[in-house]
Amino acid sequence: MPSYFLAGSNAVWFYEHKTMIIKILQNALLAGVILLTNMMALSCSTAPENFNQQELSLIHEADSIMRVLTIDNPEDSAVLRAKSSDLSADALRSDDYKRLAELMLATVTHPSQDGVGIAAPQVGINRRVVAVQRFDKEEVLPDGSEGCPFEVYPNIRIVSKSEKLESGPEGCLSVPDRNGEVLRSREIVIEYADVNRLDEEDCMVRETVYGFTAVIFQHEVDHLDGVLYIDRLR
Repeated sequence: MPSYFLAGSNAVWFYEHKTMIIKILQNALLAGVILLTNMMALSCSTAPENFNQQELSLIHEADSIMRVLTIDNPEDSAVLRAKSSDLSADALRSDDYKRLAELMLATVTHPSQDGVGIAAPQVGINRRVVAVQRFDKEEVLPDGSEGCPFEVYPNIRIVSKSEKLESGPEGCLSVPDRNGEVLRSREIVIEYADVNRLDEEDCMVRETVYGFTAVIFQHEVDHLDGVLYIDRLR
Protein backbone atom coordinates (compact mmCIF):
# COMPACT_ATOMS: atom_id res chain seq x y z
CA MET A 1 0.00 0.00 0.00
CA PRO A 2 1.41 3.47 -0.86
CA SER A 3 2.90 5.33 2.11
CA TYR A 4 0.50 8.27 1.87
CA PHE A 5 -2.30 6.06 3.19
CA LEU A 6 -0.45 5.68 6.51
CA ALA A 7 -1.02 7.79 9.62
CA GLY A 8 1.03 10.91 10.19
CA SER A 9 2.09 13.63 7.82
CA ASN A 10 1.45 11.47 4.76
CA ALA A 11 -2.19 11.14 5.78
CA VAL A 12 -2.47 14.91 5.60
CA TRP A 13 -1.22 14.78 1.97
CA PHE A 14 -3.91 12.22 1.12
CA TYR A 15 -6.75 14.25 2.60
CA GLU A 16 -5.56 17.38 0.82
CA HIS A 17 -5.57 15.55 -2.52
CA LYS A 18 -8.39 13.09 -2.01
CA THR A 19 -10.72 14.87 -4.48
CA MET A 20 -8.13 14.60 -7.24
CA ILE A 21 -7.42 10.95 -6.42
CA ILE A 22 -11.11 10.02 -6.41
CA LYS A 23 -11.62 11.76 -9.77
CA ILE A 24 -8.68 9.87 -11.28
CA LEU A 25 -10.08 6.56 -10.03
CA GLN A 26 -13.56 7.40 -11.32
CA ASN A 27 -12.21 8.29 -14.78
CA ALA A 28 -10.18 5.08 -14.89
CA LEU A 29 -13.25 3.04 -13.95
CA LEU A 30 -15.39 4.80 -16.57
CA ALA A 31 -12.76 4.21 -19.25
CA GLY A 32 -12.68 0.52 -18.32
CA VAL A 33 -16.46 0.23 -18.54
CA ILE A 34 -16.53 1.94 -21.97
CA LEU A 35 -13.76 -0.33 -23.28
CA LEU A 36 -15.54 -3.44 -22.04
CA THR A 37 -18.84 -2.32 -23.54
CA ASN A 38 -17.25 -1.66 -26.92
CA MET A 39 -15.51 -5.03 -26.88
CA MET A 40 -18.79 -6.80 -26.10
CA ALA A 41 -20.63 -4.89 -28.80
CA LEU A 42 -17.96 -5.74 -31.37
CA SER A 43 -18.04 -9.39 -30.37
CA CYS A 44 -21.83 -9.57 -30.63
CA SER A 45 -21.98 -7.80 -33.97
CA THR A 46 -19.29 -9.86 -35.69
CA ALA A 47 -19.85 -13.32 -34.21
CA PRO A 48 -20.58 -15.72 -37.11
CA GLU A 49 -23.58 -18.01 -36.81
CA ASN A 50 -25.16 -21.06 -38.40
CA PHE A 51 -28.44 -20.89 -40.29
CA ASN A 52 -31.48 -20.89 -38.03
CA GLN A 53 -34.47 -23.16 -38.55
CA GLN A 54 -36.57 -20.52 -40.29
CA GLU A 55 -33.78 -19.81 -42.75
CA LEU A 56 -33.27 -23.52 -43.43
CA SER A 57 -36.98 -23.87 -44.16
CA LEU A 58 -36.87 -21.02 -46.67
CA ILE A 59 -33.82 -22.51 -48.37
CA HIS A 60 -35.05 -26.09 -48.63
CA GLU A 61 -38.73 -25.43 -49.29
CA ALA A 62 -37.94 -23.24 -52.30
CA ASP A 63 -38.44 -24.81 -55.70
CA SER A 64 -36.21 -23.47 -58.46
CA ILE A 65 -36.19 -19.82 -57.36
CA MET A 66 -37.03 -17.87 -54.20
CA ARG A 67 -39.64 -15.19 -53.63
CA VAL A 68 -38.19 -11.69 -53.76
CA LEU A 69 -39.31 -9.53 -50.83
CA THR A 70 -40.63 -6.03 -51.55
CA ILE A 71 -41.19 -2.89 -49.51
CA ASP A 72 -44.88 -2.99 -50.46
CA ASN A 73 -45.36 -5.77 -47.89
CA PRO A 74 -44.90 -4.64 -44.23
CA GLU A 75 -43.51 -8.03 -43.15
CA ASP A 76 -41.10 -8.05 -46.08
CA SER A 77 -40.06 -4.49 -45.29
CA ALA A 78 -39.13 -5.46 -41.72
CA VAL A 79 -36.71 -8.09 -43.07
CA LEU A 80 -35.29 -5.70 -45.66
CA ARG A 81 -34.64 -3.08 -42.98
CA ALA A 82 -32.89 -5.49 -40.58
CA LYS A 83 -29.10 -5.80 -40.35
CA SER A 84 -27.58 -9.06 -41.52
CA SER A 85 -24.97 -11.20 -39.76
CA ASP A 86 -22.04 -13.35 -40.88
CA LEU A 87 -22.20 -17.08 -41.40
CA SER A 88 -19.86 -19.43 -39.57
CA ALA A 89 -17.24 -21.50 -41.39
CA ASP A 90 -19.34 -24.61 -40.74
CA ALA A 91 -22.36 -22.94 -42.33
CA LEU A 92 -20.31 -21.92 -45.38
CA ARG A 93 -19.11 -25.53 -45.79
CA SER A 94 -22.66 -26.86 -45.65
CA ASP A 95 -25.01 -27.97 -48.41
CA ASP A 96 -27.42 -25.38 -47.01
CA TYR A 97 -25.11 -22.54 -48.10
CA LYS A 98 -24.50 -24.13 -51.50
CA ARG A 99 -28.25 -24.42 -51.97
CA LEU A 100 -28.78 -20.78 -50.96
CA ALA A 101 -26.08 -19.60 -53.39
CA GLU A 102 -27.63 -21.60 -56.22
CA LEU A 103 -31.10 -20.28 -55.46
CA MET A 104 -29.93 -16.67 -55.30
CA LEU A 105 -28.26 -17.03 -58.69
CA ALA A 106 -31.31 -18.72 -60.17
CA THR A 107 -33.58 -16.02 -58.75
CA VAL A 108 -31.62 -12.97 -59.92
CA THR A 109 -31.14 -14.39 -63.44
CA HIS A 110 -34.74 -15.59 -63.84
CA PRO A 111 -36.67 -13.78 -66.61
CA SER A 112 -39.16 -12.56 -64.01
CA GLN A 113 -36.37 -10.62 -62.28
CA ASP A 114 -33.48 -10.18 -64.74
CA GLY A 115 -31.33 -8.30 -62.24
CA VAL A 116 -27.61 -7.60 -61.98
CA GLY A 117 -27.34 -8.36 -58.28
CA ILE A 118 -29.23 -9.67 -55.28
CA ALA A 119 -28.65 -9.79 -51.53
CA ALA A 120 -29.71 -12.56 -49.16
CA PRO A 121 -32.18 -10.32 -47.25
CA GLN A 122 -34.11 -9.89 -50.50
CA VAL A 123 -34.98 -13.59 -50.36
CA GLY A 124 -35.72 -13.53 -46.63
CA ILE A 125 -32.28 -14.50 -45.27
CA ASN A 126 -30.61 -11.87 -43.07
CA ARG A 127 -27.06 -13.05 -43.77
CA ARG A 128 -24.15 -11.16 -45.33
CA VAL A 129 -24.29 -12.88 -48.73
CA VAL A 130 -24.64 -11.18 -52.11
CA ALA A 131 -24.64 -12.29 -55.74
CA VAL A 132 -23.23 -9.79 -58.23
CA GLN A 133 -22.80 -9.80 -62.00
CA ARG A 134 -19.16 -9.05 -62.71
CA PHE A 135 -19.23 -6.66 -65.67
CA ASP A 136 -15.48 -6.25 -65.16
CA LYS A 137 -14.93 -9.92 -66.08
CA GLU A 138 -15.72 -12.04 -69.11
CA GLU A 139 -15.71 -15.81 -69.37
CA VAL A 140 -17.36 -18.73 -71.11
CA LEU A 141 -20.78 -19.25 -69.53
CA PRO A 142 -22.43 -22.66 -68.92
CA ASP A 143 -24.39 -22.36 -72.20
CA GLY A 144 -21.13 -21.96 -74.15
CA SER A 145 -21.50 -18.27 -74.84
CA GLU A 146 -19.19 -15.56 -73.57
CA GLY A 147 -20.49 -13.11 -71.00
CA CYS A 148 -20.15 -11.47 -67.62
CA PRO A 149 -20.47 -14.05 -64.84
CA PHE A 150 -22.46 -13.86 -61.63
CA GLU A 151 -20.48 -14.59 -58.46
CA VAL A 152 -21.54 -15.09 -54.84
CA TYR A 153 -19.75 -13.39 -51.95
CA PRO A 154 -20.32 -14.51 -48.33
CA ASN A 155 -19.53 -12.45 -45.21
CA ILE A 156 -18.87 -9.46 -47.42
CA ARG A 157 -18.05 -5.90 -46.38
CA ILE A 158 -16.80 -2.79 -48.12
CA VAL A 159 -13.62 -1.75 -46.31
CA SER A 160 -12.84 1.41 -48.27
CA LYS A 161 -14.38 3.70 -50.89
CA SER A 162 -12.90 6.33 -53.16
CA GLU A 163 -13.75 9.95 -52.53
CA LYS A 164 -14.59 10.37 -56.21
CA LEU A 165 -18.34 9.95 -56.66
CA GLU A 166 -20.52 9.66 -59.72
CA SER A 167 -24.27 9.82 -60.08
CA GLY A 168 -26.12 7.09 -61.90
CA PRO A 169 -29.59 5.55 -62.25
CA GLU A 170 -30.55 2.68 -59.96
CA GLY A 171 -33.54 0.44 -59.42
CA CYS A 172 -34.16 -2.53 -57.15
CA LEU A 173 -35.99 -5.83 -57.32
CA SER A 174 -37.37 -5.08 -53.84
CA VAL A 175 -38.62 -1.61 -54.80
CA PRO A 176 -40.89 -2.31 -57.79
CA ASP A 177 -41.59 0.22 -60.52
CA ARG A 178 -39.25 2.90 -59.22
CA ASN A 179 -35.81 4.23 -60.05
CA GLY A 180 -33.68 7.24 -59.24
CA GLU A 181 -30.25 8.86 -59.30
CA VAL A 182 -27.75 7.81 -56.61
CA LEU A 183 -24.22 8.99 -55.88
CA ARG A 184 -21.73 6.11 -55.54
CA SER A 185 -17.97 5.76 -55.24
CA ARG A 186 -16.25 4.76 -58.47
CA GLU A 187 -13.70 2.55 -56.71
CA ILE A 188 -14.11 0.32 -53.65
CA VAL A 189 -12.26 -2.41 -51.77
CA ILE A 190 -14.37 -5.39 -50.76
CA GLU A 191 -13.55 -8.12 -48.23
CA TYR A 192 -15.25 -11.50 -48.20
CA ALA A 193 -14.75 -15.13 -47.18
CA ASP A 194 -13.20 -17.48 -49.72
CA VAL A 195 -15.15 -20.72 -49.31
CA ASN A 196 -12.18 -22.65 -50.73
CA ARG A 197 -9.90 -21.42 -47.91
CA LEU A 198 -12.09 -21.96 -44.86
CA ASP A 199 -9.54 -24.31 -43.29
CA GLU A 200 -6.83 -21.65 -43.42
CA GLU A 201 -6.15 -19.29 -40.54
CA ASP A 202 -7.32 -16.32 -42.62
CA CYS A 203 -9.88 -17.09 -45.30
CA MET A 204 -10.77 -13.45 -45.98
CA VAL A 205 -9.96 -12.00 -49.39
CA ARG A 206 -9.67 -8.33 -50.39
CA GLU A 207 -10.32 -7.11 -53.91
CA THR A 208 -10.46 -3.69 -55.55
CA VAL A 209 -13.49 -3.15 -57.81
CA TYR A 210 -14.13 -0.29 -60.23
CA GLY A 211 -16.89 1.28 -62.28
CA PHE A 212 -20.39 -0.11 -62.70
CA THR A 213 -19.52 -3.35 -60.91
CA ALA A 214 -18.45 -1.29 -57.88
CA VAL A 215 -21.85 0.42 -57.97
CA ILE A 216 -23.61 -2.96 -57.90
CA PHE A 217 -21.54 -4.08 -54.92
CA GLN A 218 -22.39 -0.89 -53.02
CA HIS A 219 -26.10 -1.32 -53.75
CA GLU A 220 -26.13 -4.96 -52.61
CA VAL A 221 -23.97 -4.46 -49.51
CA ASP A 222 -26.32 -1.63 -48.49
CA HIS A 223 -29.05 -4.28 -48.30
CA LEU A 224 -27.01 -6.15 -45.67
CA ASP A 225 -27.14 -3.07 -43.44
CA GLY A 226 -30.87 -2.50 -43.93
CA VAL A 227 -30.31 0.36 -46.39
CA LEU A 228 -32.20 0.72 -49.68
CA TYR A 229 -31.17 2.82 -52.64
CA ILE A 230 -34.23 5.03 -52.11
CA ASP A 231 -32.59 6.17 -48.85
CA ARG A 232 -29.77 7.65 -50.96
CA LEU A 233 -31.78 9.37 -53.70
CA ARG A 234 -30.47 12.81 -54.59
